[in-house]
Amino acid sequence: MVSPDFVRQLEGYGLTTAEILYRMPDHPRILQSYVWQDYDLAPKFPELNRFLLFWKTRLDGPVVTVTVAHKELLSPAELRLVSGEFRLH
Repeated sequence: MVSPDFVRQLEGYGLTTAEILYRMPDHPRILQSYVWQDYDLAPKFPELNRFLLFWKTRLDGPVVTVTVAHKELLSPAELRLVSGEFRLH
């Protein structure tokens, strides 16, 4: 059985991490940090946008900034020419 996460990677999804800075509802001068991580499609990031829409409609803390990092986990293998071979007994 194949992992659903592996299937998503084959479909082009990569690991996306977002750091969300937001203001606390009761203490607006204080910033809090929340780290969100999931598989998502760059550059439109539909999963992250869905989460941010949920945040905006359901949670009280207003978002200040969102910093995003994305890495495709499946990529072409690196190939290089080997000029020699050493054998150890």
